[in-house]
Amino acid sequence: MKVEILKKLQCVFLFTLQFFFINGQENLSQGPYEQLILRNVTLINGNGAPPIGPIDIEIKQNIITKIKTVGYPGISKKNNIKLEKNGYELNLDGMYVLPGFVDMHGHIGGNSQGADPEYVFNLWMAHGITTVREPSGRGVDFNLDLKKKSEDNSIIAPRIFTYTGFGRGSEVNTVEDAVKWVRENAKKGADGIKFFGSPPEILDAAIKENKRLGLRSAFHHAQMSVARWNVLHSARAGLTTMEHWYGLPEALFDDRTIQNYPANYNYQNEQHRFEEAGKLWSQSAKPFSEHWNNVMNELIELDFTIDPTFNIYEASRDLHRARRAEWHEDYTLPSLWKFYEPSKISHGSYWHYWGTEQEVEWKNNYKLWMTFINEFKNRGGRVTTGSDSGFIYQLYGFAFVRELELLREAGFHPLEIIRSATLNGAEALGVENKIGSIEVGKFADIIIIEENPLENLKVLYGTGAIKLNQNNEVVRVGGVKYTIKDGIIYDSKLLLKKVKRRQRNLPKSLLLPKMNLRKKQKKTRPQHLKRLK
Repeated sequence: MKVEILKKLQCVFLFTLQFFFINGQENLSQGPYEQLILRNVTLINGNGAPPIGPIDIEIKQNIITKIKTVGYPGISKKNNIKLEKNGYELNLDGMYVLPGFVDMHGHIGGNSQGADPEYVFNLWMAHGITTVREPSGRGVDFNLDLKKKSEDNSIIAPRIFTYTGFGRGSEVNTVEDAVKWVRENAKKGADGIKFFGSPPEILDAAIKENKRLGLRSAFHHAQMSVARWNVLHSARAGLTTMEHWYGLPEALFDDRTIQNYPANYNYQNEQHRFEEAGKLWSQSAKPFSEHWNNVMNELIELDFTIDPTFNIYEASRDLHRARRAEWHEDYTLPSLWKFYEPSKISHGSYWHYWGTEQEVEWKNNYKLWMTFINEFKNRGGRVTTGSDSGFIYQLYGFAFVRELELLREAGFHPLEIIRSATLNGAEALGVENKIGSIEVGKFADIIIIEENPLENLKVLYGTGAIKLNQNNEVVRVGGVKYTIKDGIIYDSKLLLKKVKRRQRNLPKSLLLPKMNLRKKQKKTRPQHLKRLK
């Protein structure tokens, strides 16, 4: 008996030693394995169940094959899952596992931001994001190439679901054009379509044809078309998910049909666009009024999904907070920082003269918006988690965790947040039988973390959470330890170090200043300290 225990301990030690030795040679991943056992973990699943542990999880290649309880908290454990001849095991006593996160609104960088896919993927994977839906982007061929490489695990990247921007590469002016484009998009292998707006008859035909072909869809209801086609129209036509919140307040109007635009409004002016958007929810029906309830109930009956992306607009209510986030200096590319700065050209860089009045409007906007989203969830509506990073001072990976915190602010229980970030996303993508929860038969997409995220979501940030320990020392705790995708173990902290090292290797002329925007001034002796002559 003792010999058997010693052999198993030796396996754990050798595996751990081998894992870190290989990573020391800049290999950031290891696996998959004929058999991998995660020992003695506490499972926080994506199905709404409370935490349970200790648990052993067996993975063979890329599939979860066994999940067993192996004792009680503080009680001696017995290993129910036998370690096979070529098997490996990780003793994760005291650690937590969650399903890999599903980011339902993730852009794979962009030329304007200077953010390449590798940079974005490393930040996503370091934060446990193992599946991403990219709505629009650099084109279907570009995205499908990355998707294939991710499926083959020839690159470090999440699973990718690509939704082509409607009409991209073609002129769509008629219903016939729309149907033809949708069919061609499906033939190319896209997973769905992202809409922004078109004439109602074209949208109706395109959404219905896309659904008939078995593809999914997303919609950012842009202001240029929303007066004739809002969220209710899309849901009735068969849309899968709405992005952000555009189109929802318009569906809730009960004393007007068009947003109260000022006479000097210009959609091409980013400050106009975002400043007036912050006043939109106050123009819609009052919470829990008859019309408010009717719209919500109809959306739920249509099995509609809302992907709010709270985080991407948060700078609108607190610009300084977003600009001063502690991760910018180590992880934000200089080109991305430049893109964030006030500009009349860059999308979302609307800080032409952003002040207290705009922030107060947006704070009120958030209260009404969050009230709707929380009640939608309470009545059985599906809410997912999306980040939309790469804009408005929101950084890949870090912004996803901030989205979780904002769902908490909206009223979600921590377990409801985890479900939103995992199984709900899988359901909206139509792959809930493959990902979204830790279950036998599903892909091995798993997050391993040393701290309990239900107690403090901040431990999911790559920078961790600040904590005062028993020795009265300020320490950092948390950060995802390992991200498992398709049965392959990735060292999350090394992925972050790789990004940080890339930043430090940039020429000094390109590095971000230490958030010091003050003009350097000549030092002078204060007037009241000058000696009298």
